Amino acid sequence: MRPIDILLAVAVNIAWGLNFAVTKLGLGEMPPMLLVALRYALTALLLSPWLKWPHGQFGQVAAISFTLGFLHFALMFTGLSGIDASVAAIAVQIQVPFSALLAFLIFHDRLGWRKAAGGALAIGGIVLIAGAPHEAPDPFYLSLTILAALCWAVSAIQVKRLGQIDTMTLNAWIAVLAVPQLLIGSAILEGDRWGEVAHAGLWGWGSVVYMAVAVTVFGYGLWYRLIQRYPVTTIMPLSLLAPTFGVAAGIFILGEPATLEKFVGGALTLVGVAIVILTPPEKPADPKTDSAEA
Repeated sequence: MRPIDILLAVAVNIAWGLNFAVTKLGLGEMPPMLLVALRYALTALLLSPWLKWPHGQFGQVAAISFTLGFLHFALMFTGLSGIDASVAAIAVQIQVPFSALLAFLIFHDRLGWRKAAGGALAIGGIVLIAGAPHEAPDPFYLSLTILAALCWAVSAIQVKRLGQIDTMTLNAWIAVLAVPQLLIGSAILEGDRWGEVAHAGLWGWGSVVYMAVAVTVFGYGLWYRLIQRYPVTTIMPLSLLAPTFGVAAGIFILGEPATLEKFVGGALTLVGVAIVILTPPEKPADPKTDSAEA
């Protein structure tokens, strides 16, 4: 990779890592679903130039907007409202083993013992954090975060089935379609909370701007371009920087406790995720060899 591209990839992951702390601050002033709805409303406005009609793909895009735009972020933000940002930054990484498992179940991708072991190691790290005797995260909110990771993995399968589409166009449509879903969900589950939005201050509105501009437009826009330019095996390991910065932001910005269980569990999770990412796909078995052995 060119040095400038390495710096840009690191910058993207810093933005993504800091987002856990920024979102946590925003949740102190706004309810979760309304916060996501406002984030997507601004994102839709910023990405409006890319809002082109996805011919023959609208139904699939709408389904992705429900899984990713509504379910994932509603669960993720609600979960984050009840646990440390540093814990959420680690727990959400379970989305990588989930994706590998779903690819095995749906597309019959060969899982292999290395990916299976990496997934088990990642889960073990999260279990260690969840069972920590000191400052253990609330199991309900931690479960919501893990469910959010599962929804992200499902959306990754949906995107794979979608086929070729401009990523900015996809993000624009997800934003447009997610806003009404989130507003309806907020009205049903959160009640009338618009008074909190009206009285939100710097952190509330600042988090909305940060998520739309730094995380989505800058972060995803640049990341997709890097993926198109370099092999996935070169780019994806750099994504492990995001949870690392997320943990650091939770500890140093929000003053969250730096426990031994959090560091050891986080290390196990990231090592497990790294194994899943870096393990090359296994070649399908040769049917002639199989028949000969049979």
